[in-house]
Amino acid sequence: MQSLRALIVLLALAIPLAFAAEGKPATVKGYVLDSACAFTKGLEKPISRDCAKACAKGGSPLVILTSDGTIYWPIAESTPSTEQNSKLLPFAGQIVTAKGKLFERGGSHALVIENIAAAEGN
Repeated sequence: MQSLRALIVLLALAIPLAFAAEGKPATVKGYVLDSACAFTKGLEKPISRDCAKACAKGGSPLVILTSDGTIYWPIAESTPSTEQNSKLLPFAGQIVTAKGKLFERGGSHALVIENIAAAEGN
């Protein structure tokens, strides 16, 4: 009976992992800015570096906004998740090139950032 319980627990843990989405390798180039400004102000680029930093320090998530208007949300691959602003804050208001794993769902785009750097000519 105990081995049956162990098998049920093991299956309960393994089944969600079998259906977990896998990220696709991706490279994203765009401005690092405050997520609220990207939506509410319809900005195509940050107003200033200081503004983006102030919003991030106030708790607003930073995102990457590409030239075609796509917004990429930085996410952690771990569960429970961890904050991602610390990866983007040094680049607030700048154009970056970020490489990592892309996840898409319901029209949203998220990126597990594995490498990020200021874009050339920034």
